[in-house]
This record gives sequence, structure tokens and C-alpha cells, in this order.
Amino acid sequence: MLAFTGARSPILPSMRRYYPFFVTLTLLFGISAVFFPMFKPPRGNPASASAAAAVVSPYKYNFYVQDTLYESGSMNQTTSPYWWVNSGAKLILFDGKGETIQGTLPITDPWRIAYATANPRDTDNGAHPQNIFRLVSRSTWNNVRLEASYYIAADNFSPSANRNASNGLLLMSRYSMDGQTLYYAGLRVDGTAILKKKINGAYYTMAQKKIFPGTYSISAANGTSRNLLPHNVWLRLRSDTVTNSDGSVTVKLSMQSPLGSGWQSLLTATDRGEFGGTAPITGARYTGIRTDFMDVKFDDFLAQNL
Repeated sequence: MLAFTGARSPILPSMRRYYPFFVTLTLLFGISAVFFPMFKPPRGNPASASAAAAVVSPYKYNFYVQDTLYESGSMNQTTSPYWWVNSGAKLILFDGKGETIQGTLPITDPWRIAYATANPRDTDNGAHPQNIFRLVSRSTWNNVRLEASYYIAADNFSPSANRNASNGLLLMSRYSMDGQTLYYAGLRVDGTAILKKKINGAYYTMAQKKIFPGTYSISAANGTSRNLLPHNVWLRLRSDTVTNSDGSVTVKLSMQSPLGSGWQSLLTATDRGEFGGTAPITGARYTGIRTDFMDVKFDDFLAQNL
């Protein structure tokens, strides 16, 4: 309610015709203050959370359900017995495939509104939460072979400073619950294969090699120069993570060509503690999939004891 006190201002009579506008504006602000703090995306909640499923090796997940798995604040809140969407808003399961969000979210989508506040920089003001997609298994694995098929449907050339040459299609092993400690293996948008260690939030390159031709340029007018990876074809990646008898950890990356003509060994590296002076990451931990600043589809995830 608007109220004026004290001596009458000579300009108020001329403003009386605007009173309805002021009243409406005040009501709108009041409604917004009440409504929008309650307007939250459909994150998992304890009432609908699922217990983790017991899986055995070899474990295969083929995405053969029609559903959407939403991001949740913790693994204990996810509604899937197999997966936790840690970041990226949604895993869409459709037509026997898994997908990140494809394209731009509608302005009214709760996840767009949430990410516009939580991380506008990396998600184009909430339009593309899939720019930071992280999918984590609920099962833990020690010495493990991981495989997954990836299909790049589109790029999101965000102005974010985090869109850079290190983005890519990645498999994650030895993943700790907070996501700050793990091994990455995969392909980067600059056309290189990469093995990386992340420990306590710090990244260390274990091995890297050029695989796909072309010169990467983050600001090139030609979109193909900003992502040298093949588009609209299926790429299958494999990572092997093994703790050796001396306590070191060896990580290997292989790729199955788009034509399906067999596996190509890309990189091998052994972590003996030389990366930042940090100890190798050992023990049974979570696995998963990561993609950056792309619309991606997935198929035929495999985890197998080694």
C-alpha cells in the first residue's frame, strides 16, 4: 500500500492518474518476493530418492527407458538407482539413447531460471545448463574398464572464459563424491587426446597427443575450427584404470573409429606421485561421463572389472 505523509506536494495532483500504475508495480514486486524464492527446479528429494542398485561386472547400461533424470544436490537425492546428475540439469532418456539437454531451454523452464542465478556465466544465463554436464555412477569400481559412445549434435559457443581448448568428451574414473579428485580420459575440442588427474581441485596433465587434424581457434568465425572433434557420428571411448603392485596407477585411453573398424590405442600414463607431488588415486570409487559446451547423446555405457 502506498501512503504519502506530511505537507501536500504541489506535484501530487498531477500524478494522481499514475496511482494505479504505482499500486500495480508494488503488488508485482510483492508477489515476486514471495513467489520466486519458492520457485525451484525439480531437484531430487528424500521422498522420491532411490537406493543404489547392486550391479555386477560386466555392467552395461543401454538407456532403454523413456524418462528424464534431473540434477540433484547430492547422490542420496537422485531418483535413479544407477546414476546421479551432478551438473547439467537433466539426463534425457529417449529412443534408446541418453542425451544432455538439446538446444536452448525455454525462458520459463525452472532449470533455466535456476542456472541464470546459480551459474549464468557458463550456461549462457541459464539457456544451456548442458554446457557443464556431469553424470556420475552410483556403483563404485576399483580396477575398471569404462566404455561409452558419444554423439556430438551441436556446439554451444558460449562467451564463458571456461569454454576453451580443454573442453571435450570425457570418461571419469576414481571419482570422489565431491568431484574434486578423479582421473579423466577422453578427447578435447582442440583435437587432442588427454589423460588428466584432478586432485583436491587441482588439474595435472598426465599425457596428451594430437589425434584429429586442424588448427583450433577459440574465436574463429568457422565453427569447425572451434571444435575439431567429429560431429554427427558416434565415437566410442574406452579408459582402463588399474592400480599396480607398487601402488602406482596406470590409465589408458582407446578409441573406436567412427567406422567401427576396431580399437585404436591413444594414450597410456602411469601416476607414481609425480603430478604435483600428489599420491596416486586408489581404491574403489565412482565413475562417470563429462561433456562441455556441447549438446551430446550417449549410448552403451560399460563398466567392467580388470
